Amino acid sequence: MISDSALIASPGYYTNNLGSNIVTTGGGATANVGDASGRNDDGFMALSLPFSVDFFGNNYNSLFINNNGNVSFGAGISEWNPTGPTGASQPVISPYFGDVDTTNAASGVVYWQTSTPNQLVVTWDQVGYYDSHADLLNSFQLVLRSSDYAIPLGEGAIGFFFGTMGWEVTDTSTVSAVGFGDGAGNGEVLQSSLQPGLNNILQNHHIWFDANLAPVSDVSETPLPGALPLFATGLGALGLLGWRRKRKAAALAT
Repeated sequence: MISDSALIASPGYYTNNLGSNIVTTGGGATANVGDASGRNDDGFMALSLPFSVDFFGNNYNSLFINNNGNVSFGAGISEWNPTGPTGASQPVISPYFGDVDTTNAASGVVYWQTSTPNQLVVTWDQVGYYDSHADLLNSFQLVLRSSDYAIPLGEGAIGFFFGTMGWEVTDTSTVSAVGFGDGAGNGEVLQSSLQPGLNNILQNHHIWFDANLAPVSDVSETPLPGALPLFATGLGALGLLGWRRKRKAAALAT
């Protein structure tokens, strides 16, 4: 179980470089397969990666970007009503598994880019929900990195980033889920997955995971190495300065 407290407040996406919209290669009955606009419902796109990803002990060089808020390995996922990411029949990474529907012209679509070596970014940008609603929109992003990526301090191998998260309830479902599954019933999910109000908890937050799918701590709240000794040294110096001033004042008084 991933604690909700691991979420870190932040203003939105990791990057505003969204790249190209997905063009679905398969999916449900209303997937609009092959539509160049990227608008669809329950569709997915197969993507060959320019790097490999290790996930639950398996190595992958391709995946499927699923319209319904996740990516999967081995096969695309058209399911829209999550039983949690562990309920998927394929290995899955779910920033926000919900019934996304981008067929309304007022909805945004799903984008992907691999502009940075050894990194994939998938963005569900201002997307609507089933059945073709766009009065409320969700914006969230997945960052996925290979083991060859030089990860900066405070970041991780996988990142989920959330902007405005306006919807959770759709015409077919009432809950959403965040987390990981191996396709065989094992995985990790965010504490409030499948609970009312998950979208509100996620809004304007992010979370990084290391290669073992453990949350990465917020470095802004962690003293840098050596910071405490330096702080103590500073206090000592201030104390010494005060002692010298008192001594000088006493000498002048005499």
